[in-house]
Order: sequence, then C-alpha cells, then structure tokens
Amino acid sequence: MANRGPSYGLSREVQEKIEQKYDQELESRLVDWIVAQCGGNIEKPQPGKQNFQNWLMDGTILCRLINSLYPRGKEPIKKIPETQMAFKQMEKISQFLQAAEA
Repeated sequence: MANRGPSYGLSREVQEKIEQKYDQELESRLVDWIVAQCGGNIEKPQPGKQNFQNWLMDGTILCRLINSLYPRGKEPIKKIPETQMAFKQMEKISQFLQAAEA
C-alpha cells in the first residue's frame, strides 16, 4: 500500500467501511492454511491487516503456495528468488497470477 495522508469526507467513509469488513479470524485461518500447505517451514506474520499484506507483498509466499498445489517436478514457478527489489517482487506476483490462471 502506498503511504498516503489521512483521508477526509467520502474517502474516509469508504476506507472505514473497507476496514470494518476485514475479518481477523479469516486472516488467521488463511495464514494457518498457507503455512500448512507450504510445508510448515514458513514463518507466520504477526496478526493484523498490515502485517498480513506485508507477508504476501514480495510474492515469495505466493509462489511457494502455488508451487505446493502442483505435483513434484510439475511446479509452474521453477526459481523463486529471495530479494526485496521491487521489480523482482512484481515479477514473482506476476508469475503467481499466471500460474493461478492456468
């Protein structure tokens, strides 16, 4: 998410509605499922919307998740670089989306 100043008026109302719909229980269940699906060797994020988003943001977890859904040797993403460079993060997310559509 981009760092923005406080919202006002209608923007603030919309943002508050979005935040009210966020389900902490669902987040917890998703984290547990992702960790279990990926083999349990993934560090869980701290609870909270921002932490969950940051956990998924670089695309590494998403790539590992999509690979875990395929049989060994048939994984759609062969190499998952562990890097914080923005273009590599976007590349990993793009690979995840392409594999999810296939």
